[in-house]
Amino acid sequence: MTKPISVFWFRRDLRLQDNAGLYHALKSGNDVLPIFIFDKNILDKLEDNDDARVSFIHQSLEEINSQLHELGSTLNVFYGTPTEIFTKLFSEYSIKAIYANHDYEPYAKERDAGIRDLLAKQNILFRTYKDQSIFEKGEVLKDDGKPYTVFTPYKNKWVKKLDAFYLKSYPNDAYFAAFRKQSAQQIISLDQIGFSKSSIPMPGKEYEHILENYGEQRNFPAIKGTSRISVHLRFGTVSIRELAKTAIEQKADVWLNELIWRDFYFMIIHHFPHSVKNSFKPAYDKITWRNNELEFKKWCEGKTGYPIVDAGMRELNATGFMHNRVRMIVASFLTKHLLIDWRWGEAYFAKKLLDFELSSNVGGWQWAASSGCDAAPYFRIFNPEEQIKKFDKQLVYIKKWVPEFQEFEYPKPIVEHKFARERCLKVFKEALG
Repeated sequence: MTKPISVFWFRRDLRLQDNAGLYHALKSGNDVLPIFIFDKNILDKLEDNDDARVSFIHQSLEEINSQLHELGSTLNVFYGTPTEIFTKLFSEYSIKAIYANHDYEPYAKERDAGIRDLLAKQNILFRTYKDQSIFEKGEVLKDDGKPYTVFTPYKNKWVKKLDAFYLKSYPNDAYFAAFRKQSAQQIISLDQIGFSKSSIPMPGKEYEHILENYGEQRNFPAIKGTSRISVHLRFGTVSIRELAKTAIEQKADVWLNELIWRDFYFMIIHHFPHSVKNSFKPAYDKITWRNNELEFKKWCEGKTGYPIVDAGMRELNATGFMHNRVRMIVASFLTKHLLIDWRWGEAYFAKKLLDFELSSNVGGWQWAASSGCDAAPYFRIFNPEEQIKKFDKQLVYIKKWVPEFQEFEYPKPIVEHKFARERCLKVFKEALG
């Protein structure tokens, strides 16, 4: 009789160390078959065959595979739909249980529900664990048991609840002997899944050096004052517990705050799934957006005539990254100056950002559009010129990305600020009554 095994399914947790679901799989008492599925349901929606995120995932899988080779095992990487792949695995192995980590996005929840049903028919357990957040779902609630919709009280409860237990790392390496012994194999190539290697370089994992001055420097796009760790957090090549622990040890409260915002948005998307496609505050869906396609195209290309906006969009298009302060400026400009639906901007960011995370992206865009929970008030409209004076006074960032901004060929502003501000206030007031 075939020896029963456990399967660990890597998703957004591309590391062997301090990985919750993997830890439980390794302790299951069965040999563990590690797998990753390049999900056709996701890949088929991507527009570019050199999408840097796919390259990053592939590179991370190669690193995991190399580590597994040293342990006498190998990573099994598949291309197809999860249903197809698991059906194939049933015929090849005697599977006792599938282990994975929780994912909170709508497609992921639907996918996992389908896999759970499929496995139940085979009498196979499907066990998932919290791994990509410190607190999730209903772990931080108001005293009446309802979810928070305002960040500050949520943060206060989050900090109060935090103790060493929640920061403790999983000692996976003590159980690595449980990986199923297999001859070393190369993982499938990018070509085999219809992609090519991206030329966009990936940021490293070094972040500690910026924490000391993060609070003072994070708003200035011309200096390296942010951690650039978000892409690693997005794909789980680093542990959230390790980052939170480092932030606390270094007393980097402002940086820790950003990690708490991430948990907050995970929680919001779990309790209020309607906010992915609709305004968190329903009244804001009554806004009459202009949705001018030509103006949207100019915004996407960084040709609005506002240098700080154009610099941000060009940085995004060239690198897959945009500085966080500038993300707020360009989002405010699109939704308030141009009166273009926040969903258009959210979708463009989703296509371009290396660190795209649905909950935070939707949360950030709804914050800028004033339609989200705990959002900026609708009358808060960033003045792009004032933002330059505050955060890029020497024009270093602008000169890097918009070198022609003082030249004749640079476009005139797409709309005049004072006019745009007054128009925005009028439209929002009419919609909100």
